[in-house]
Amino acid sequence: MNQTENIFDTSKNMQDRKLMLEIVGLRKSFGDNHVLNGFNLELYEGENLVIMGKSGAGKSVMVKCLVGLMSADSGSIKVMGKDITKLNRAELDDTRTEIGFLFQGNALYDSMTIRENLEFPLRRHKAKFGTVEDTTPLIMEALESVGLAHTINLMPSELSGGMQKRIALARALILKPKIILYDEPTSGLDPITSKEIIELMRRVQKQYKTSSLIITHDVDCARVVSERMILLVDGTNYAEGTFAELASSNEEQIKAFFK
Repeated sequence: MNQTENIFDTSKNMQDRKLMLEIVGLRKSFGDNHVLNGFNLELYEGENLVIMGKSGAGKSVMVKCLVGLMSADSGSIKVMGKDITKLNRAELDDTRTEIGFLFQGNALYDSMTIRENLEFPLRRHKAKFGTVEDTTPLIMEALESVGLAHTINLMPSELSGGMQKRIALARALILKPKIILYDEPTSGLDPITSKEIIELMRRVQKQYKTSSLIITHDVDCARVVSERMILLVDGTNYAEGTFAELASSNEEQIKAFFK
C-alpha cells in the first residue's frame, strides 16, 4: 500500500461544514531527517478529529508548526482561511486566540493561583474582550465548565493530576476559542481519571461547539471521542477514516495501531 494513500474517504460527510483548519503539503526536515513529508489535514466545524502516530512519526513537529513555534520548510497552514505561515507576529498572536491548547504537561504556572492561571490569557489578549475590570465571571464560567469552581484560590500543587488537567482545559477555554488542540490529553493518568477526562472533552465540545484536534496514543480515547481519524506514519497521512473503519482494516500497518 502506498503510504500517502487514504484508504477511506470520509470527505463527503463534511461538505456541509465550515473548514476551520487546513494543512496542505506540510514538510519539515532536520538535515537528512525528513520528519514531515507532505502532511495534509482538514478539520471541520464542530468535528472531533484524532491523529494517531507512533513516536517519531511527526506529531510534535506538526503541532509546533501549527502554533507558530517552528517554521515549516514548505506547505501551508490555514486557520479559518488565514495562512499562518504568511502572518506577521501581531497577526499570528491574534489568530492564536482562536485556538485553545491543552498541553500534555498541562503547563500551569506553579507560582500562580488557579485564578491567576486563568486570568493570565485574559490580560495578555485584552483586545479580544476589551477591557475587563472584573475577570471573575469569565474565570468562574470556565471553571464551572470543568467542575472545579471551588479551586479558584488554590495553587496547582494542591490539586491532583486529573484536576490539574481540568484546570488546564478551563484555561484553554477562557478565550472562547473556535478550535481546541489536545496534546495527549490522557497521558500519565490512571484509567478512571482518563475516562473522566474523555467524558469532559465530549461535554466541552457540545457546550462550546468547538472543533477539536486530538493527538493521542490512547486507543480508548480515540474510540470514544473521534468522529474521524488520521493515522500518521513517517510524516504523512497513512490512512484516514472513522475509528470503526480503521480498526476493522486487515492492512498490517493499520492493525498495529489498534493492538
